[in-house]
Amino acid sequence: MIRKVLLLAFLFSSGFSFAQNILDGNIHNLGKSKVFLLSIYGERTKVTDSTITDSLGRIHFTLPAGTAIGLYRIGWSKTGFINLILNRENVKFETWANSPDDSLKILSSQENQILRSFTSRGRTSQSKLELLMPLVDFYPVRDEFYRKAVGEFETTQKVQLACLDSISNRYSGSYAVRMEKVLQTPYISGSLTTNTRMEFLKQHYWDKVDFSDTALLRSNVFADKIISYLAIYQNNRYNQKQLEAEFIKAVTVALGAASVNPDVYKFMLDYIVGGFDKYHFDDVITYIADNFQDPFSCEDAARKSVLQKKLDNFKKLAVGKIAPGIEVPDLKGNKVSLLSLKTDYTLLVFWSSQCPHCTEMMPKLKVWYEKQKTKRLEVMAVSLDTSRNEWSSFVKKEKLNWINVSELKGYFGKAEDEYNVYATPTMYLIDRGKMIIAKPITWRELELALNQNIN
Repeated sequence: MIRKVLLLAFLFSSGFSFAQNILDGNIHNLGKSKVFLLSIYGERTKVTDSTITDSLGRIHFTLPAGTAIGLYRIGWSKTGFINLILNRENVKFETWANSPDDSLKILSSQENQILRSFTSRGRTSQSKLELLMPLVDFYPVRDEFYRKAVGEFETTQKVQLACLDSISNRYSGSYAVRMEKVLQTPYISGSLTTNTRMEFLKQHYWDKVDFSDTALLRSNVFADKIISYLAIYQNNRYNQKQLEAEFIKAVTVALGAASVNPDVYKFMLDYIVGGFDKYHFDDVITYIADNFQDPFSCEDAARKSVLQKKLDNFKKLAVGKIAPGIEVPDLKGNKVSLLSLKTDYTLLVFWSSQCPHCTEMMPKLKVWYEKQKTKRLEVMAVSLDTSRNEWSSFVKKEKLNWINVSELKGYFGKAEDEYNVYATPTMYLIDRGKMIIAKPITWRELELALNQNIN
């Protein structure tokens, strides 16, 4: 019995099951610099640790016991980074600061050697397929070279799939293999026409995705899969309304496929909503809000999730809906009510003196505003600044003589929450009846909306 206790003590103290692991790297030509270790969740990254390289660019991280398995980023600048899998093994690598991904060498770590192999092979195969695709689509069918192109197109895919199967059989539990299986596209016959091929991909893109593997949420694979799937529906000849109609079809298929697992479904729902909101694809957002909901959301309004509140707000903020009433303090501390404004039109603009797009746009808006012969448009500019001095200084410097208000809470004010503000500038053009008539994104779109509705 004593021997068993001592053995267990040794196993746990030595970390046999939950050991601390080591991450060592050499980033050539970087010199002495700060390097961050970041966890990855979709497209979001979070700093988990940092260190300073020595003069030769060497780094060392000791990964604490219990470090979650997943894809992580070693980063030292906006474009200087590499992604590595951490899966309870020691990792050693070297790379060059000016071309980190292309020059990456994995010196120790089976997971990352597998990942590197997939990445290298995938790039080669993708390049070949992209070169062969126009030949398969447009070369004369009766020509001998066409048959060769079709054969090479199909062989390239078969070799890629055979490689995945081979590595999967050898390393069935590998995180890298599981990542690659999600990203793998269905096999496509070279004899399919362009339209038939696209329809096949639309229907079968998600067939072999394991939605039960929630550990893959700690990587970028589901986000990348969504982006590549939406690209199938992209058509440069479509206007925004036509694109939105196509993307609604894509969203229906993707979220329908993911609905078998609430965790992955919620991630995909949140990611898709955020992406379409960023580009103001309002028809898609409204469709999602009407037809999908956070699987973990409670019916109790006070306990609804952030995601569900966002979806509910989208329904209220569509063009044609009545703008929610808000009251926000001005520079003197007096509360200004949006609903009390009596002009024919109101431009509600959420901005910040720290936002370059905003500081470039506001003087242009001022010129338009001051050219009005009769004041038909009022501007209610809600600042997301947290510094009263920075906010007031910019307003005074630019002489912005419209309604300037702010809660000085950044993105966490009541007005920002009510209007789903996640980026600046965010704008709503509202008529006398307080109905939302436009939601421009850029100055050009705003100028067009103002000229169409007011002049």
